[in-house]
Amino acid sequence: MDAEKNKKDNQAKNKISSNPSSNSSSGQNGGSHTNNSGHSQQEQSSYALEEGAIGGACAQGHTQRHYSLTLREEGTTSPQALPLSRDPRNSFPIIGTANGASSGSTYTNPVVKASSTGTLSVSPSQYQIKQDNGSSSVNSKRDSTASSTIADFLASFPSGLSCSGPSLPGNSSIFNGASNSANAGKTANSGGSDADSVSSAPVFFPQLQPVPQPQNQAIYNWQAGKTSVKERLAYLYNTDTMTDIQFKVGKPPGSQIVSAHKFILSIGSAVFDALFNGHLATSDNVIEIPDVEPAAFAALLRFLYTDEVQIGPETVMTTLYAAKKYAVPALERACVEFLKRNLSPDNAFMLLTQARLFDEPQLAALCLETIDKNTSEAIAADGFTDIDLETLCVVLERDTLGIRECKLFTSVCRWAEAECLRKNLIPPSTENQRRVLSRALRLIRFPLMTVEEFAMGAAQSGILEDREVVELFLYFTVNPKPSISFLDVPRCCLTGKEQVVSRFCQIESRWGYSGTSDRIRFMVNRRIFIVGFGLYGSIHGPTEYSVNIQIIHMDSTNVMGSNDPTFQCDGTTSTFRVMFKEPVEILPNTSYIACATLKGPDSYYGSKGLRKVTHESVSSGKVTFQFTYASGNNNGTSVEDGQIPEMIFYT
Repeated sequence: MDAEKNKKDNQAKNKISSNPSSNSSSGQNGGSHTNNSGHSQQEQSSYALEEGAIGGACAQGHTQRHYSLTLREEGTTSPQALPLSRDPRNSFPIIGTANGASSGSTYTNPVVKASSTGTLSVSPSQYQIKQDNGSSSVNSKRDSTASSTIADFLASFPSGLSCSGPSLPGNSSIFNGASNSANAGKTANSGGSDADSVSSAPVFFPQLQPVPQPQNQAIYNWQAGKTSVKERLAYLYNTDTMTDIQFKVGKPPGSQIVSAHKFILSIGSAVFDALFNGHLATSDNVIEIPDVEPAAFAALLRFLYTDEVQIGPETVMTTLYAAKKYAVPALERACVEFLKRNLSPDNAFMLLTQARLFDEPQLAALCLETIDKNTSEAIAADGFTDIDLETLCVVLERDTLGIRECKLFTSVCRWAEAECLRKNLIPPSTENQRRVLSRALRLIRFPLMTVEEFAMGAAQSGILEDREVVELFLYFTVNPKPSISFLDVPRCCLTGKEQVVSRFCQIESRWGYSGTSDRIRFMVNRRIFIVGFGLYGSIHGPTEYSVNIQIIHMDSTNVMGSNDPTFQCDGTTSTFRVMFKEPVEILPNTSYIACATLKGPDSYYGSKGLRKVTHESVSSGKVTFQFTYASGNNNGTSVEDGQIPEMIFYT
């Protein structure tokens, strides 16, 4: 029985291949007919894709339509047959055949393959659609030319067509993925032959991509809403509108591409002007700036475009560097002012290092002043151990540090340990610490320590040599003092709290000024440091005074300290502080003259003055002041009445 069945299969295949005009009709599933009418030789050479070629059996009512894809070469009048090529790549899965029997073959669109290999020169406009309407008795044929694009080709399908196979993007109504049900087995007909099995070869349809839109496209007529030049330039900042130069800012992998306008940069920076318009102007379209942080460069551009200063604690130093590099002094000043406002003992050493690096003497002076007034807090901060040796020496050379020398030595040893680690001198032994301290060790004033402080600290540290230890012990114990290799100049150790001594018991009105100085002579019983005076203000309400203050050594007439500040008064009888630039050291039992030259309206003044005043505090003990009249060019101040009612000092 199997041999007879195979024989019938072969007869049916031979019959189909030898007689292309034979007809096949369906059996017991009925209702669906498939006809191959007799075709001419020209028609047989055309490549016809039956409806199985688009993924499965397609039916509309009781009439089955056949669609074939033909190709016309340029310069020819007849369609060219395209053979099917087997290739598992880029093909849709086969859903089924006309009678529902599954096919195991996959196909690649020969048009796509030929075009990719260069064997055919075709364009989408050369496709044709051939539609065949067939029945059991009459065959008719109609050729219709498809549209010039794939989208038009898809649109030419009948609206009611139902197809099986994968859906295509944008045409889900045509390819809905529904599978046509058919008889899965073979159907015997009256001739004893199998039903036609039409091989399904899916056509590859290229997916239509949307047209890309240009990025950062300028908004039309954006200028209409900008009423000033500043607004228009601000709009151009950080946009690609009309840009003609790019910068690659920062070090990889954190570098960024920044677009800008040469004209705007040139009118704001002499460096950019020379870069773009000078004799050696660059022709590069992208300029690399690896030494500037992207955030700092953005702050620089914002200032050049909009005059806005946008800096913070994290970016101020890098922005200052960028402003100096590209010669933008206004931004430099803004950065320095920001640092002044945010200067504190915690960051004084860090900012001092940066100020010296960027050659900002004004900022450096402010940092040193802060360190002088808050030495203990500043040295205890983390930034102290990060400074370089030169900065350390600048600090140790100062006579105005407000800290005990033994505590200063301990902090310097902490810096030396950190420096050893930075230089890979491990372990940070006392020998390595002495090596990295270098000349800074000679700037520590060991003679200012007490013998107890030296014996418990520096003498046992191991940093000093034995010869130096013996030398210092002799200095502490022997009179007269031997010469030593360490400085013994006192520092103004501003320890404890600020203290104020007042010398008047009563306040009166109207003290005039003619350009001469108010002066008072004084003497103390112990070493102190005067940092300023308290002065009376105007009797006419809020006023500003200009004043020159001085402390003069009586015997030598040397000016020990001076300043020319201004101060605001509110019209009350309160005193107002005027301060020296640096604390003035006052030695015990030595005569000094306090001077104040005021320019302004009449002021209050003190009366019933005291010749001797003893100031006592829990932390500092007693300090006794003695006041006497200061002869010479005096505006009238004396022990009994006048100006300079208060002295502000530390012990």
